[in-house]
Amino acid sequence: MNSRSKNLTKYVLPTVIGNCCFFLFTIIDGIFVGHGVGTDALGAVNLVMPFVMTVNALFMLTTIGGITVTAIRLGRGDHAGANQAFMHSLTGTLALAILLCLAGTLLSTPLTRLLGADNTYFDMVRDYLFWYSLFIIPSGLSVTLQGFCRNDGAPVLVSAAVIVSTVCNIFGDWLFVFPLNMGLKGAAIATGISQTIALGVVLLHYIKKSGRLQFHSFHPDFSLYRKIAGRGLPETVAQFATPIATLCTNHVLLIYLGSIAVNAYSIICYVASFSVAIFFGTAGGLQPLFGQNYGAKNEKELKFYFHAGVVINLVSSVLITILLFFVGDTVCALFGADTETLRCTVENMPYYSWGFILASLNTLISAYLYSTKRTKEALTLNVCRSFLCNTLVILALPAVFGASAVWLTFGVYETLTLGIAYALYRYSERNGVVFR
Repeated sequence: MNSRSKNLTKYVLPTVIGNCCFFLFTIIDGIFVGHGVGTDALGAVNLVMPFVMTVNALFMLTTIGGITVTAIRLGRGDHAGANQAFMHSLTGTLALAILLCLAGTLLSTPLTRLLGADNTYFDMVRDYLFWYSLFIIPSGLSVTLQGFCRNDGAPVLVSAAVIVSTVCNIFGDWLFVFPLNMGLKGAAIATGISQTIALGVVLLHYIKKSGRLQFHSFHPDFSLYRKIAGRGLPETVAQFATPIATLCTNHVLLIYLGSIAVNAYSIICYVASFSVAIFFGTAGGLQPLFGQNYGAKNEKELKFYFHAGVVINLVSSVLITILLFFVGDTVCALFGADTETLRCTVENMPYYSWGFILASLNTLISAYLYSTKRTKEALTLNVCRSFLCNTLVILALPAVFGASAVWLTFGVYETLTLGIAYALYRYSERNGVVFR
């Protein structure tokens, strides 16, 4: 096995496996909720998801920004500078997590109204939001430290942390939802505890001082905080695509098709989350390879890993789309939905799932751009994807072509985004990769 294959195996494979496990406990949450609480509870979880995804998107500001700066500095051999970026990123995440925890717990009722929950869903959404928010601090620190641990040469430990937390989440879901009969509150608590356990596992890397990045005292440098936030902004904006799309789609479905469609869309989102895990896992695993080769000014290796990522994501997305076409009904039935919801889900899954192919490429191109200091291009791409293409398509397509067109919107806006992504990629490399 040559060095390229070893790097792909070392970084990409564990990250994909870890991501799949992370999203697996999201799916298992849905299965336990569907069977233990009811079909409307699936819709309630989908209504609260924009808040959960927004929290995760905001953590990308400090996490991805810090990882990008750190990876480039490590590629240059600047270990002291890399450690400075690491500590600034970690403390930035902690400050942000405290603010989000306070907002979610103290403002759970107005936030529930903002998410569009009607009387059918209101109490369930508020309960889930409150209890989820109580665990935002350990969850945020876990996300950040996992990212740095992966960049510090320990992707296998990150995968182990995610697998352990997934097993704990499965047990917690069963315990809190069934024997203790705690409903959606129990599902949120189980997720929070499992994330806290993941934090404990990944902390071992830093306590044992196994890598180049270590906890240490430092003097805050606000220019470095700004640099980290600037590098993380494109990925933060990219992460907003999903909560904005979910919020808009929930709104359109409630107006045109009612609660059955919202419940069906919830199941589709659960299934989609596992597919997205593979795409984000590939991009996340390649990110340190992009950053380190960019820092070392190695264009040949940089291009190899980009093209490898395109092949991995394209092949996996095509296979997932084909697989869901043949076994989508079996997968959807796992969630224990009522007959009408299941029928609606199975009928519309094929119209939604073809968008995975385009989304896989957009995710990779975005990671490649922000990892190689093309912040403006990455930000332009992700603003178009998160705030323009998806919102316009989701709101306009059903209004023009009828309510059923809402199921096609994911693929349509990802197609528009891919055109923009390819144009930005080609333009930014019209004279080859520029090393700054």
